Amino acid sequence: MGISLLVNIVSGINLSVLVVLINLPFVVIAYTQISKKFAFKTLIAISLLAIMLAVVEFPIITSDKLLIAVFGGFFLGAGIGLSIRGGSVIDGTEVLAIYSSRKTTLTVGDVILVLNLFIFSTAAYIINMETALYAILTYLVASKTVDFVVHGIEEYTSVMIVSNKSDEIKDAIVNKMGRGVTLLKGESGYGKKGHRANDVDVIYSVVTRLELQRLKTEIAKIDEEAFVVENSVNDIKGGMIKKRSFQE
Repeated sequence: MGISLLVNIVSGINLSVLVVLINLPFVVIAYTQISKKFAFKTLIAISLLAIMLAVVEFPIITSDKLLIAVFGGFFLGAGIGLSIRGGSVIDGTEVLAIYSSRKTTLTVGDVILVLNLFIFSTAAYIINMETALYAILTYLVASKTVDFVVHGIEEYTSVMIVSNKSDEIKDAIVNKMGRGVTLLKGESGYGKKGHRANDVDVIYSVVTRLELQRLKTEIAKIDEEAFVVENSVNDIKGGMIKKRSFQE
């Protein structure tokens, strides 16, 4: 999309036409390297974007560049996030990033960042530095919005708990919070009390970000010295994801 805007400024060719033409090679890459279904959905999404640009008259709500950058980034990120959740993308940059990440050690985010740096640098040269800086702000807001839409407010966090009162903590997680647990058989090593050789049950559970503080509170009620490790979870499936409902 950024390349299409730059070419439109330089050449004057209709933006809707450029959106389809410039993204078409990336759709071909998606078809041959990722999946046919993904490529088909992406082609539909890009085509609909081009049609909307050609048909819909967008009113000028504000001329404040800061408001345009922030709210433009928000709605842009929401659109990208919803399309990703539907199994497609609306920009060839994401397609190239997914393909490159499979062929190199770079992540999708790394590739997108490099591509956008090139686009922003070109924009600074062709247009002006101020516009490029506002474009960077739009990109930052959009990326945060994409994360929120894709992962949702219920972002999951995995928790490992080491405690001598593991049975009580397990019961609290299962019966009070309605979450599933997995018990890992472990052996104590070295801690603040020195070397210990007794066996211990390590509790592994996955909760949402909103439930994390409640989990910590429940653990503290039972064992204030429990060793707790938290990790963000990018993706999760299977198991007991949804909260267990209790009958009164």
